[in-house]
Amino acid sequence: MFLTVDASSITVAPFERRADAALIRAIAQHPVALIGDVQQRMGMLSAGIRPRTSLPLAGSILPVLVREGDNLAIHRSLDEAQPGDVLVVNGQGDVNRAVFGGLLAAGCLARGIAGVVIDGSLRDVAEFEELGLPVYSRGVSPAGPYKHGPGSVGMPVACGNVVCNPGDVIVGDADGLIVLAAAALPELLPRVEAQADYEVTLRAGLVDGARR
Repeated sequence: MFLTVDASSITVAPFERRADAALIRAIAQHPVALIGDVQQRMGMLSAGIRPRTSLPLAGSILPVLVREGDNLAIHRSLDEAQPGDVLVVNGQGDVNRAVFGGLLAAGCLARGIAGVVIDGSLRDVAEFEELGLPVYSRGVSPAGPYKHGPGSVGMPVACGNVVCNPGDVIVGDADGLIVLAAAALPELLPRVEAQADYEVTLRAGLVDGARR
């Protein structure tokens, strides 16, 4: 941790299972709405969690649990993150105190973290686009966090009404976010590609019909 504070109140559960990076890149080429349609419109996070940059997001989930207004577990998670991970934080839905900001964003980039999703609030919004870090949150607040814990890293969390397991995949665009089981990706990708091809053909037919 780049903070010199006691993090003994944070439970850490290391894990190794992560989806193949090439599969993540391939499925992230498609809109979240299309992926959701193929996945029977399940797994999409609450519409209350919104993008704070214009940057798309995709990666393996590193789940983080914090107490309302406390971000010690997020700091601790940087020690466990691998390049390509997305921090998915259950911030208890609290929007009155930010648990993430510009300094943590810089730390995330140094670790190769691919994005951050917070069911709670953050601050320093203008910095995220400049840094190039995709960030989603339920709220924005200038009020800073505490650093006392407790919390956890690497254990399943609920975020935006969806259970997010360590190593599963999260994809985000301007519409919102969807969580995908890592084990389902090899079977899901060809179905998503087939749906994309179908929609291209359908759209072309609609345009052609409108011209007649």
